[in-house]
Amino acid sequence: MKNFFRKVAFGIGPNEEVPSDPLNWALNQVDKVPEFSWKGKILTEKELRGHYRDWVYGDRKVLRKKYKNNKNLYKVHKDKLRHETGQKFWEPLEISVRHNEGINGSQPVLAKLWMFWGNFFAISDKDFLAHYSTGAYQRETIWPNLNQTFEKMVYDVTTSWAMIHHLDNSESVGPKSSSAKEEWRRREKEPATINENHARELMELHTVSPKAGYTQEDVIQLAYIMTGWEHKYGKKSLETGNVWFNSEHHQPGKKTVLGKEYKRGKKTLAVVIKDLVNHPNCRDFVAERLCRFLITDEPTKEMKQPIIDAFKKSDGYIPEIHKAAIKVAFEYNDKYKKFQTPENWFIQVAKIADLNWPPSPEVMDKYELGQKPFDNQREPMWLLENIGHHPYRAKQPNGWSDHSDDWISPELLIRRLVYAKASYNYHKIENNKNAEYYANMVEKNFDNPDKIMNYINQKNRSIEKHTLLFNHPEFLKA
Repeated sequence: MKNFFRKVAFGIGPNEEVPSDPLNWALNQVDKVPEFSWKGKILTEKELRGHYRDWVYGDRKVLRKKYKNNKNLYKVHKDKLRHETGQKFWEPLEISVRHNEGINGSQPVLAKLWMFWGNFFAISDKDFLAHYSTGAYQRETIWPNLNQTFEKMVYDVTTSWAMIHHLDNSESVGPKSSSAKEEWRRREKEPATINENHARELMELHTVSPKAGYTQEDVIQLAYIMTGWEHKYGKKSLETGNVWFNSEHHQPGKKTVLGKEYKRGKKTLAVVIKDLVNHPNCRDFVAERLCRFLITDEPTKEMKQPIIDAFKKSDGYIPEIHKAAIKVAFEYNDKYKKFQTPENWFIQVAKIADLNWPPSPEVMDKYELGQKPFDNQREPMWLLENIGHHPYRAKQPNGWSDHSDDWISPELLIRRLVYAKASYNYHKIENNKNAEYYANMVEKNFDNPDKIMNYINQKNRSIEKHTLLFNHPEFLKA
């Protein structure tokens, strides 16, 4: 069952004891949400949004106007503004915090599930969000909700600044709202219209999925319910203000979603989310995604059912959902092995090989606003770029794919090979890099250690053993 440690977490490090009871080891990690193990400086989402505000205003309203006739000077001052607002630093810092939790945190199972939910409620690569706020959104919205109900998580995600901005809900104004009658709209020929993005993704990606059979009219009606939920605009803050409910933009009258009628008002969003979360298709969708993440690309009804049952019985209490998923993963551990995404793969490499990774808080804390980040501070970003997997830069709102075929390509496999070799240089000094070191590593993390050792012992040099091990088919899957 040693493979299980890599399936639900990131493996066992050379200096760690192998738990005698793998299942309970995993189950005991999901009830409580600890403080982050990172000991360095971490800015709040609101602080980072302030830097984003300075970037947006400084670029759009100052530099573009000032240097509209001089592209070269505009570029020079734009680069200066990037450094003044920390644009090149915050994302590598967030990645370091994220990786540290999986490698050095006390609850690596919870850390891996945190990554799952961050991708489930993904923020795609748009409008510099990854630079300033996506990592903070996952820290402050996803992480604290890991021991709450799914309903609360969905509500907090839906009303978060990052998701409202990402899915353009501030642009959604009820056609019959009081704001729709304002003179400036007629003068500027800008009628009030809804934006369906947030409503559509709330149903399609975050709750009931298309299997619920909702219609375009359901999407429109839900978009009406969500009108008024937006971030405040200001002359200098632009779209970076706090989230609020603007009743003047809210569509009046009753709305009907999936056959149920809802009243107008701020509180209606919470009511409709409760109904969506308690829809049978929502439970099935969550179960399927968890099984695809942990076990196999094609989950069976039998796999999903215990998770569905736990969801229903606990009213969507996430620790109980997690425990059910872990038990299912344990049950099917020997039969199914899931091909690991590049980021999960690399975190496992770092954990199992005891690499000096991620950059330490001491390294990251040396950064100061206004300066260009040092190379070792930007390393997390570069590494993920090169292995093809930015956790905060999914290309679509549905997040990074959890299907193996999307990660098994010659190019991506070659990238892993290159970085496995390069990661040898991250070895901590205390590691001897000898035969005993590799034997210990393999013994703790594989059910067939002799087979693995015979494979890597084809090579004499430790760097070659290292590269072979972390690109072995057994290691690429968990």
